[in-house]
Formats: sequence, C-alpha cells, structure tokens
Amino acid sequence: QVQLVESGGGLVQAGGSLRLSCRASGSIFSINTMSWYRQALGKQRELVAHTYSGPNTLYADAVKGRCTISRDNAKNTVYLQMNSLKPEDTAVYYCAARVVVHAGAYEDSYWGQGIQVTVSS
Repeated sequence: QVQLVESGGGLVQAGGSLRLSCRASGSIFSINTMSWYRQALGKQRELVAHTYSGPNTLYADAVKGRCTISRDNAKNTVYLQMNSLKPEDTAVYYCAARVVVHAGAYEDSYWGQGIQVTVSS
C-alpha cells in the first residue's frame, strides 16, 4: 500500500557530501514522522536522524553537526544531507515513515529497501 524509495547513495571520498532522498507513495492519508536509519556490516541498525510532522528534528550523536534532515510534505519526501563524511558512515541507509493510510486508521511503520553509502578513506 505504501512504498518508500530511497535514492542518492553511492561512493564518496572522506570529507565529501551526499544527499539522500526518500519518496513515499501509495495509499497515504498523512505521514507523521520520517526517519533515516543505517546499518553497517556486522552491526545493528541505528537511528541517524528523525523528523516529526512539525519542525522538530532529532539526530544521533555520531552525525550531529554533519547531517541535516528535511521534509517536503507536498512531495511526501524526506532528505538527508550528509557533509564531512567519514569512512565510519559507510552503511546501508534506510528510510522509515509512520503513515496513516486513511482517515481514522492507526499509523503504521513502513521501510524503504535501503541504499548503500560508501565512504572511502
């Protein structure tokens, strides 16, 4: 019913920048929160950044000051601008959203398929 599709990943040198995008489509009444997570090889998935339906945002300590999450509600899209990238930022990045599919429904969680970000030293 709801699909999240990430784009913008790839290979970048340390110190470089990338901008990830994630667009939600399908049966959407409203989107409450949108987030970015990442999972490095052999590690657990962790929160990178989170945006609420309003202006408030939340960042993991590891990316504070280097990453900015933003939303375009008209496009059902969330972005993650990543600057000053480090090799330890290498991971598969996942988009997540809590979506209400019709009026009166409870929100549910949806995930994208993930996109690789590789930072070379």
